[in-house]
Amino acid sequence: MVRQQATSLLALAFLSVASAQVSNDFESGWDQTAWPTYAPDCNQGGKVTLDSTTAHSGKNSIRVDGAGGYCGHIFFGTSQVPSGDLYVRVYLKAANALTSSHVTFITMPDPAQGTNKHLRIGGQSQILMYNRESDDATLPDLSPQGIASSTALPTGSWQCFEYHIGTDGTIETWLNGAAIAGLEAGPGINNPYADQWERSSIKPTPAGVYFGWESYGGDTNTFWYDDIVISSSRVGCSGSTGTSPPATTTTPGGSTPPPATSTTTSTAPPATSSTPSCTAAHWAQCGGIGYTGCTTCASPYTCTALNDYYSQCL
Repeated sequence: MVRQQATSLLALAFLSVASAQVSNDFESGWDQTAWPTYAPDCNQGGKVTLDSTTAHSGKNSIRVDGAGGYCGHIFFGTSQVPSGDLYVRVYLKAANALTSSHVTFITMPDPAQGTNKHLRIGGQSQILMYNRESDDATLPDLSPQGIASSTALPTGSWQCFEYHIGTDGTIETWLNGAAIAGLEAGPGINNPYADQWERSSIKPTPAGVYFGWESYGGDTNTFWYDDIVISSSRVGCSGSTGTSPPATTTTPGGSTPPPATSTTTSTAPPATSSTPSCTAAHWAQCGGIGYTGCTTCASPYTCTALNDYYSQCL
């Protein structure tokens, strides 16, 4: 009987660890044992520091200065991830806009792809995208239509970035509470720009989540990260230990997701509010659901809506 009780307690302990919520707002500093740096193969110039000059909440955030080239990469993060569905919420701020070059700002070791292979979240063609290291597949496809189905990452301000990696291969992504249609894939999801991604039967099984910078060209950047939550259910943008928001399903051209909530007392601006003091360059994003950047295009270009989530200066 005692052995049976001990076995039951051990099983419960394992279950709680496997499904526990891991979070950090870094107000007690940066615990490098719990959140170590991560730089596979090499590190030449990248660095991670605790920054008390800017934060999404409180006074502290983690600053990552990423150097150019693969060996300029550096990340920090944790291997304490749920054994089932993985949901991540992080507030991040980028110093520079994503360019046409391929970069990564979140990387996840993925044994499903093989040894030392990663599931990556970053950018290329000036938009947010996923990259599977084993076959270099991208989500979305980088056709003009695929590019338009994703969105740019605003710079100079804190953004609530969320994603879901399901055991059935599901991928879902949100920016400031709005689903990004081009960054969805999996059973029951109709994404016409996921063909390249879905050619493989690999179902990701992330063994860790690491935040930072990796460039496959010469791009450098500085990212700040704060109020990170890693959980087995969606947390949303409502605080460090917020509750799961109502479930939403959005397909390309589908329904509009509910607005993001906030713990601050100020009212969030409309998704397409104009900023008279700035203009967007040719080919840059200028509007769409969840977008908060410049909405006026530089002359002689016009802000053209390509879908509900992306307008571009053409």
